Amino acid sequence: MNVLLISPKHPATFWSFKYALRFVGRRTAFPPLGLLTVAALLPKEWRLRLVDLNVRPLRRRDLEWASLALISAMTVQRASAREALQRCREAGVRTVAGGPLFTCEPEHFPEADHLVLNEAEVTLPRFLADLAAGSPQRVYTSAEFPDIRSTPAPRWDLANLRHYASMSVQYSRGCPFNCDFCSVTALFGHRPRTKTPAQVIAELDLLWARGWRGNVFFVDDNLLGNKAALKRELLPALIEWQRRHGLPFNTEASINLADDEKLMAMMVRAGFDTVFVGIETSDEASLSECGKEQNRHRDLVADVRRMQRAGLQVQGGFIVGFDHDTAETFQKQIDFIQASGIPTAMVGLLEAVPGTRLYDRLKREKRLSETDSTGDNADGRTNIITRMNTEALRDGYRRLMQHLYAPRQYYRRVRTLLREYRTPHVRMSVSIPRLLALGRSTVHLGVVGRERFHYWRLMLWTSLHRPRLLPTAVTLSIYGHHFRRMSQEHLR
Repeated sequence: MNVLLISPKHPATFWSFKYALRFVGRRTAFPPLGLLTVAALLPKEWRLRLVDLNVRPLRRRDLEWASLALISAMTVQRASAREALQRCREAGVRTVAGGPLFTCEPEHFPEADHLVLNEAEVTLPRFLADLAAGSPQRVYTSAEFPDIRSTPAPRWDLANLRHYASMSVQYSRGCPFNCDFCSVTALFGHRPRTKTPAQVIAELDLLWARGWRGNVFFVDDNLLGNKAALKRELLPALIEWQRRHGLPFNTEASINLADDEKLMAMMVRAGFDTVFVGIETSDEASLSECGKEQNRHRDLVADVRRMQRAGLQVQGGFIVGFDHDTAETFQKQIDFIQASGIPTAMVGLLEAVPGTRLYDRLKREKRLSETDSTGDNADGRTNIITRMNTEALRDGYRRLMQHLYAPRQYYRRVRTLLREYRTPHVRMSVSIPRLLALGRSTVHLGVVGRERFHYWRLMLWTSLHRPRLLPTAVTLSIYGHHFRRMSQEHLR
């Protein structure tokens, strides 16, 4: 059987790094990890072809070749997923849809021939058995959370790694916390399930064997979900692996990482140099409102500083639009973000995602607008009828974003970070994409860009005070260019 694996296109978002990718000559930020993992679960005799619409278009000859198309998508890919489904239908190609978008909104996609929802390790084998018997059902769903210790390694041979800025690895699924706006626990449960260290090392070995020498993103929604297994099993294995290799890692974690000096030190030795943390807000009432108890009663600026000094650059997620937010909230967010030295600060309006406790509560309260959740955390839109006046919320958000990504404020945060940040344990080797990034940043940011004064000031300061962090300074300058462009587009 000829099978297309279609990954829909991501629109330009905060995390798409659209304007940063041009500096390194890559087409998109991350590969479709879920789809490549699904590929490894398919019958060995099937002929597979990956069509990542972020890399290349879906061509007529692809559709003429295929007898089946598997489409996996997240909410932010909704528009492109619909287009791909329509093109397959017009070409007479049977479609199978799965992933977070279809699992959360199955009723919105009547054009899909089959919906294989939830986690593929459970539902996909049932679909394949019925397909082989000639009687496939339309919808396959399950409340079971599979043991991912049997999940095969992704089919990296189907992807051209040169098109991507970073590779991805998954160690765990699930999160022990209960944030009401987050869909992670609805999709993957509260009990974190982990792969074995041998599985993770095997996936890294595959990437290394295929010539990958860049960053690897551990996509876990909270790497600390099973902290005991992380410290006892995975990190020692990664530390040993790094002795023979040397790839920089980044991941996502909860704020309580700052409480464990030994864990942070192990992560740094294992190659982690960046961690995304959902901070959301420093307001205690809003944290209580959304069930983010793990962030309450803390000095969050001090927590960020501890992670930075340990050698972990903190990227932060922030939210405005909680019921307890007031007109003063926007300036409080600015003050916190500037003081913490978090250059990569993603601030979004609160959205209610289907399947979350927040969505269910607001539906009961009749406070959902007719606008669908976009899945883009920082596009300046919300599907919630907020307590705060809508115009006041929009105006406050606009001022917040304009301030955060103005060159003066952004580069000030970068200097704050570089003063605190310990030099990464794993240093990336010189490569053509990194040399391209340096050269292009010099021209586009240091000569043409409106931020040129701040760019050269940062380069001079870093050369004098933290010369080993010059690559980090260049990278963050490029990120700032992307964030500024995205903010301008969204605010328009």
